[in-house]
Amino acid sequence: MDRVSSFDEPLKKLLGGATAKVMAEHLDLHTVGDLLHHYPRRYEERGRLTALADLPLDEHVTVVAQVADARILMFNNGRGKRLEVTLTDGSGRLQLVFFGHGVHKPHKELLPGRQAMFAGKVSVFNRKMQLAHPTYQLLDASDADEATEAVDAFAGRLLPIYPACKQLDSWRIAKAVDAVLPSARDAVDPLPASLREGRGFTPLPEALLKVHRPQTKADIEDAKARLKWDEAFVLQVALARRRYADTQLPAVARRPVADGLLDAFDAKLPFTLTEGQQKVSKEIFDDLATEHPMHRLLQGEVGSGKTMVALRAMLAVVDAGGQAAMLAPTEVLAQQHHRSITEMMGELAEGGMLGGSDRGTKVVLLTGSMGTAARRQALLDLVTGEAGIVIGTHALIEDKVQFHDLGLVVVDEQHRFGVEQRDALRSKGKQPPHLLVMTATPIPRTVAMTVFGDLETSVLDQLPAGRSPIASHVVPAKDKPHFLARAWERVREEVENGHQAYVVCPRIGDEAEEDGKGAKKAKATKAAEEDPEKRPPLAVLEVADELRKGALAGLGVEVLHGRMHPDEKDDVMRRFAAGDVHVLVATTVIEVGVNVPNATAMVIMDADRFGVSQLHQLRGRVGRGSAPGLCLLVSEAHEASPARARLSAVAATLDGFELSRIDLEQRREGDVLGQAQSGVRSSLRMLTVIDDEEVIAAAREEAVAIVAADPELEHLPELRTVLAALLDKDREEYLDKG
Repeated sequence: MDRVSSFDEPLKKLLGGATAKVMAEHLDLHTVGDLLHHYPRRYEERGRLTALADLPLDEHVTVVAQVADARILMFNNGRGKRLEVTLTDGSGRLQLVFFGHGVHKPHKELLPGRQAMFAGKVSVFNRKMQLAHPTYQLLDASDADEATEAVDAFAGRLLPIYPACKQLDSWRIAKAVDAVLPSARDAVDPLPASLREGRGFTPLPEALLKVHRPQTKADIEDAKARLKWDEAFVLQVALARRRYADTQLPAVARRPVADGLLDAFDAKLPFTLTEGQQKVSKEIFDDLATEHPMHRLLQGEVGSGKTMVALRAMLAVVDAGGQAAMLAPTEVLAQQHHRSITEMMGELAEGGMLGGSDRGTKVVLLTGSMGTAARRQALLDLVTGEAGIVIGTHALIEDKVQFHDLGLVVVDEQHRFGVEQRDALRSKGKQPPHLLVMTATPIPRTVAMTVFGDLETSVLDQLPAGRSPIASHVVPAKDKPHFLARAWERVREEVENGHQAYVVCPRIGDEAEEDGKGAKKAKATKAAEEDPEKRPPLAVLEVADELRKGALAGLGVEVLHGRMHPDEKDDVMRRFAAGDVHVLVATTVIEVGVNVPNATAMVIMDADRFGVSQLHQLRGRVGRGSAPGLCLLVSEAHEASPARARLSAVAATLDGFELSRIDLEQRREGDVLGQAQSGVRSSLRMLTVIDDEEVIAAAREEAVAIVAADPELEHLPELRTVLAALLDKDREEYLDKG
């Protein structure tokens, strides 16, 4: 068997159909290589008991513990019986329960003093943590039964505890690993010999043996250090090759022109650009002046002036004879961008129109809900080149949309778009257009190096002059209802002082009734009465109705949500921006891009149902003028819950980069290279992007040097082989599209 095929061998050949089927369906493991890269989550020391105190509720766990006592209880007038077993580790206790015919075997085996591995789903019964009908494997049997094998296998060693599932326990996975472990010697090593030796890494086959069957804790550390490097390095090589390929593509250089549209626009500005805006603009203009496509990520705090930087880049491209397109994720945001850009440009946005500037251009909006006549005119303006700038939604991607000479694509809120959508717009240029990707979700440096590793990064971390501070507070509505009453008083006070407010809810409302599912709604209501945590999230329509009748009676309260007709949405936003609406009760459609400087207060209902980054985005809608902002995070979550801890973290800082770290630490690592970016599950199994910053940075440096010296990796066939295995078809397409 050659070195590559042993890793590609289907598991069913070695493990049998039933086990292989469960591994494929529930753990996404299909080949020998997949299983060898399914690393233990943690290790238990032989003879040392696991802490039972912090077991996670509703999760499938594996514990090593000792039986404290066991007893059979009768119920149903003696017709039914159950076995209750109590486990201990000296600091906590856990109850096991077995019913009916499942009682006999554990009653014989789980005697006081016995030690075993147990696996099952943690639940609560009578306020006690329990595992119902767990599977188990004895670790200290003295008689010659099946468990003796387990003792021999694990005696004196560290026990690997694998990520498992209900259908397959950790020790069964360990047994399967034993069956494929000999194939570890066939592992194709991706690290060039000079790099491996220079950094003193354990050879890959040895690292795989050590991670699965360590003799000592030092073995585990050695293996982890090596396997983390492999993951970081292979990914960074893939991204470095993508960046290198981009430098080989042709593009039209778009050099700024003196006394053109950009100069006329800058002369009109009533304020000075921040140092950060000037620095980032220079980086962008330098990229635009080259004859290969710019690929730049512009990230910055909410309200740091990214749109201004993007607009100046678009004007520079128009000056150079090209067109610029801005892709926005929602119609509300596209309309908002169109409105604010035309306002900022004034007569410069009316090129060719009566009263427009000689140096001006036409700025058009293109969305899916536009009327036929307006849409036809917009399409005509694009194909003739009359419109230098177009702002639109996914409608820009449609086949019938043609440009005269597309020179720059600006993608706003990149995480809302799939790679295919970004690529479809880029393909409309005669040559690949320059690309500027913007996000207001601050990204830790290491995530930027992995998720957006094919893009050069610019960061805006200064807020423009005139932006006001935002005070944030958690409002514990369940524990202290009077705090919520005070929150509505504060909203009323802001309105009385001439300002406006947002109220944000997670849901629109009335979905059950509209779908003819009244019974479903009644059931949800009953569940909520029995357990408040099970109630559906608060809804825009219901909250707005209550506020109009109660706490905010007499004020102009309007709603904004995704099911409204686009004209209705635009009308509400225009009236809110004009100050005719006092309070806007909305879903997260206002999360990005909405700019109403007079709005000073925001109340976020059921704030614990939103993510950290989303809360930070929403909060950025207030404090955009000269008056200070106020953000109230309303929650019924218990004070000691992780949800409340998350809200307290948001309330404690306005630093989006700090919050992005907190957000990332609370999410699974697999989400980092999520579906929207890669199209496949994360390839990161050992590497954690927050903790392993130094590894990622060093791997990137090595990868760049290797690709610069040998772009096709002709002299590194092993690295090429591993790269091909990592980049399955979907992921390869993602990297090729950039």
